[in-house]
Amino acid sequence: MTGEKTELDECWDLIIRPHNGWFDLHLDDLWRYRDLVMLFVRRDFVSQFKQTILGPIWFVIQPLLTTIMFTVVFGNIAGLSTDGLPKVLFYLSGSVLWQYFAMCLTKTSDTFTANARLFGKVYFPRLAIPVSVTISQLLKLGLQLGFFACFWVYYSVILGTPVHMTWAACLLPVLVLIMAGMGLGLGIIFSSMTTKYRDLKFLLQFGVQLAMYTTTVIYPLKSISSGYSRYFILANPMTPIIETFRYGFLGTGTFNWWHLGYSTAFAATVLMVGVLIFTRVERTFMDTV
Repeated sequence: MTGEKTELDECWDLIIRPHNGWFDLHLDDLWRYRDLVMLFVRRDFVSQFKQTILGPIWFVIQPLLTTIMFTVVFGNIAGLSTDGLPKVLFYLSGSVLWQYFAMCLTKTSDTFTANARLFGKVYFPRLAIPVSVTISQLLKLGLQLGFFACFWVYYSVILGTPVHMTWAACLLPVLVLIMAGMGLGLGIIFSSMTTKYRDLKFLLQFGVQLAMYTTTVIYPLKSISSGYSRYFILANPMTPIIETFRYGFLGTGTFNWWHLGYSTAFAATVLMVGVLIFTRVERTFMDTV
C-alpha cells in the first residue's frame, strides 16, 4: 500500500552518518572500502614510473645514487666512520629506511590539497588515500630491500666480508610497521594543517631533509660519545630503527629494547593524534580549499 514502509525499505547496505565526536572515527569503513584502497595503491605505484624509460628501475637507482654520493662525500672526503662495515652497505641500509619514512610523510601530507576535486564528488573514507600511499611506498621499499640483499650477498658470500645476520633480523616487519605508523601519523597531521597554511608544505620538505642528519644514516651511533649529542640523536625515533636494522642484517649497530620501545610509543602516539585531527578536519576542509 502507498505510504506504508515495508521491511525491505529499511534494509540499507550502507548508512552514512556524520562524525559527531572526536572519537567517532568510523575506522571500519576502511575495511569496507578495502577494494578502493587497493585501487589507490595501484594508482600511486603505477603513476610513479608511468611514461618513463626505465620504469620501476628508478626505485633502485634513487638509493644507489644516494649511496654513491654518501660514500664519496662522507666516507671518502669527510672520512666518517662506518663501524667497520663496507661503505656501500652502511649507507645503503640507512638511506633505504629513511627514504621509506620520508616518502610516506611527504606524500600523505598532500592528501587534502592533491585530492580536493575527488573529495568533493563522491563519498568514501578519506583515510583511504593516505593509507594507500603508505602501502604503495611499502611495495617500493620491498624492491629496495631486495636491491640491498643483492649487495649483502655480494659482500658477504663473494668477497667474504665479515657481515652476518643476527636474530634481530626477525624484527624487520616490526620496524616497517613502526616507520609506516610514524610516516602516516605525521603525514596526516601536516595534511590537516596545510589545508589552511599551504606554505607548511615547503617547510616540511626542508625539515625532512634536515632531519635525516639527526639520525644515524651517515654515521654510527657508537661514534657519538658526547652525552647531549647522543641524546639528541636518539630523540629522533628513526635512529633506533636504523640501528636495529643494521644490528640485524649487518651484525653491528646499537640495539636497545628501550630505544625501540620509544620509537614504537612515538609512532602509536602520532598515529592516534593524526587520525583524530584528520577526521576532525575532513568535515570542513572543502570550505577551506
